Amino acid sequence: MNALAPAETADATGAADAAEAQAAESPLEGFRIGVTSHRRSQDLIDALERRGAEVIHAPALKIAPVQEDLRLIEDTRTIIAAKPDLCIATTAYGMRRWCEAADTFGIGDQLLETLGACRMFVRGPKARGAVRAAGLADVGISSDETTATLVDMLLAEGVRGKTVAVQLHGYTDVRQLERLRMSGATVLTVTPYRWVKPDGADRLPRLIEAACSGNLDVLTFTSAPAVDAMWSTAHEMGVYKQLIESLKTNVTTAVVGPVTAQPLLDAGVKPLIPERFRMGALIRLVCEHLALNHVRRLDTRSGNIELRGRSLRIDGQAVELAPAPLLLLRALLGAGGAVLSREALSDLLELRGSVHALDMTVSRLRSSLPDGKLIETVVKRGYRIRV
Repeated sequence: MNALAPAETADATGAADAAEAQAAESPLEGFRIGVTSHRRSQDLIDALERRGAEVIHAPALKIAPVQEDLRLIEDTRTIIAAKPDLCIATTAYGMRRWCEAADTFGIGDQLLETLGACRMFVRGPKARGAVRAAGLADVGISSDETTATLVDMLLAEGVRGKTVAVQLHGYTDVRQLERLRMSGATVLTVTPYRWVKPDGADRLPRLIEAACSGNLDVLTFTSAPAVDAMWSTAHEMGVYKQLIESLKTNVTTAVVGPVTAQPLLDAGVKPLIPERFRMGALIRLVCEHLALNHVRRLDTRSGNIELRGRSLRIDGQAVELAPAPLLLLRALLGAGGAVLSREALSDLLELRGSVHALDMTVSRLRSSLPDGKLIETVVKRGYRIRV
């Protein structure tokens, strides 16, 4: 027996090393992530799936076709006629779309001439890149990529009696516009892209149901209007309060920047926000958060256990579990070998104190495991994992 012990130890160590290597290659394996974006959604979905995630895509809103946006052209003509002194460009996509729309309606050269004659301020490096790609020059950039900081810059140099054109980005920061007006500026706005409801209207309700039931690990947003659209749909479904509670407790939200975060914060939900407001930074932050907070590992008498979202491996071997047994195992792993009472487990599984239902769930868990003895009954107390 003793002669076999070193080989068994080596096998277990090798399996653990293999599991760690696989986790490094697929850091999101076992996790289910919701994507609400429409524009560039495939880039985000592909990046998440390459890292092992299961993705549920339900665009909350889509951008209206430019040919249908007559309001955009009217606002553009108003700005051209006004010859503004200052202009704020908030997003690269918005700047590019504004120029493309003006070209479509034959006023592209007039728009560029107007913007070339005024002082351009940009909200961040991407907006600056779009401005310069259009052959224009900027004179100031926000240090933290916020509209508020840009407005601070304009107010510091004085705007009274001046006309300020503001390229909006689908989520209007009314307070910043009002600050300019209160300081004596005439403010003209243009919104190069507007949000409309997407096709496949049943997809968003299904994503909301998954979030409410805890059948989702992370919910991502890349625009504030998408958050508002989800709130509106949840209200229509009658599950708004349930959704908010789930996002506060069970489902992590992740956003691309502080503007997108605001409607979540207003609802009492604290999302993950990357330091750099970029898609790649958002994906890295999601990977780091899940690895640090939602991967459970434990050495037990039945082998090395790793639970990543819905992916369970024991000594590197995948084990399939139904939702209720999986929830039970996650709780027992979290206890690290301590006893969890029958009452606590019944509440967790929402069994309303049903002794028989809890026993059945424990039985199903044991039968699904390579070694059912992993789950130990502690008489008159509850259950624990044999560490």
